[in-house]
Amino acid sequence: MALAFDEYGRPFIILKEQDQKTRLRGIDAQKANISAGKAVARILRTSLGPKGMDKILQSPDGDVTITNDGATILEQMDVDNQIAKLMVELSRSQDYEIGDGTTGVVVMAGALLEQAERLLERGIHPIRIAEGYEMASRIAVEHLEHISQKFDFGASNIEPLVQTCMTTLSSKIVNRCKHHLAEISVKAVLSVADLERKDVNLDMIKVEGKVGGKLEDTELIYGITVDKDMSHPQMPKQIEDAKIAILTCPFEPPKPKTKHKVDIDTVEKFQTLRLQEQKYFDDMVQKCKDVGATLVICQWGFDDEANHLLMHRNLPAVRWVGGVELELIAIATGLWKDCTKVPGVDPRKVGKGNKMMIEETKRSIHDALCVARNLIRNNSIVYGGGSAEISCSIAVEAAADKYPVVEQYAVRAFADALDSVPMALAENSGLQPIETLSAVKSQQIKENNPHYGIDCNDVGTNDMREQDVFETLIGKQQQILLATQVVKMILKIDDVISPSDY
Repeated sequence: MALAFDEYGRPFIILKEQDQKTRLRGIDAQKANISAGKAVARILRTSLGPKGMDKILQSPDGDVTITNDGATILEQMDVDNQIAKLMVELSRSQDYEIGDGTTGVVVMAGALLEQAERLLERGIHPIRIAEGYEMASRIAVEHLEHISQKFDFGASNIEPLVQTCMTTLSSKIVNRCKHHLAEISVKAVLSVADLERKDVNLDMIKVEGKVGGKLEDTELIYGITVDKDMSHPQMPKQIEDAKIAILTCPFEPPKPKTKHKVDIDTVEKFQTLRLQEQKYFDDMVQKCKDVGATLVICQWGFDDEANHLLMHRNLPAVRWVGGVELELIAIATGLWKDCTKVPGVDPRKVGKGNKMMIEETKRSIHDALCVARNLIRNNSIVYGGGSAEISCSIAVEAAADKYPVVEQYAVRAFADALDSVPMALAENSGLQPIETLSAVKSQQIKENNPHYGIDCNDVGTNDMREQDVFETLIGKQQQILLATQVVKMILKIDDVISPSDY
């Protein structure tokens, strides 16, 4: 490092370490980026499908997470490479927009990058590859619309929604109770859904996990579950037709906010101060009783003396209730104008009842809730088991002949990348991947039937319609669109400058 001066006498520093910065340009930069993206996709590939493997992640403070949810795996992985971080963002975007398909979207992006690498080696410009991918993604999305099916559902006919939620739960650790949990998720979503506007506010659904019991004990509560005890053990444990007062202020006499010193040198002065505080609190309690409250729920706490007075004034109370829970209670009890029933899904103990299993169950239920919400927004479905990807691959391959320019190579590569999802499903299920995919693909072409997919559970039929394996149309379309956009972004990077290690 050296110090120099410009023509105005202002000093500036010359860093000799500048030449130590690593810099990749052109095809080398693109290959390095593709390699990073493929590495992330390779991690998630084995987690795809109902027979996918779980990953165990340990945080720096020793907490252990076991999951096969793509967004959770990438969220908790320690990723340094910037391109790998893009793949994390890709999974997060799918989770935010759709809530399901977080593993599939990364596997799809990894397959597109792998195909792009082969095209780059053949001398095709990355921009032409990106444009070809864009054309192919439009063809695939339109084809998905063409092969999708709509179904009607309502409060009395929820089975189609349940079947679709069961598909997303099939790949989770809770698959042995998938029908029970899917039914609970659908009922929870329908109870807060505005079917006229086709909108669902998932913030109105609270998922609580409790250690103890078993997975089958999971129940849906049309109301609010607040995991708190009464502030005093002698207060009544059951109150029917309660009139609730919700307090967001401290339920106790005010603390003097002054730096001045107060000397209490006699018992009489202390008694006077205590009686003043008691009268202040008595007035607060009386105001609550005057409005007819039979239960007080307070966001803040109160001391033991206040608690004792509440018990003697026959006013049951619950303290230290969170702000979000207070809002839900206010909505559920009609204290807000837009009141509605607010269900709480309450999984109590999962498997052997440890915390890891409960957290994974909560993640699984979140995915099922998102699938039910998406179907209310758009009741179009496509069939799962890789059947939609195979059908899109056939359509994109056929459309490639219409492009006489260089982009047709990228369009064909996109079709090959679509095959990677059903191939991963077959591989994870212990089947011969190439042989299984070829058989299903020829079956689709021969019978012109887009419902044939990978028989992951060895049911005995490849027809996903018979197996009741569904996926939401908007979820599948979003997977293809997001994966394509991220890959286009990665292909357009041709210069990577990394700082030197100090």
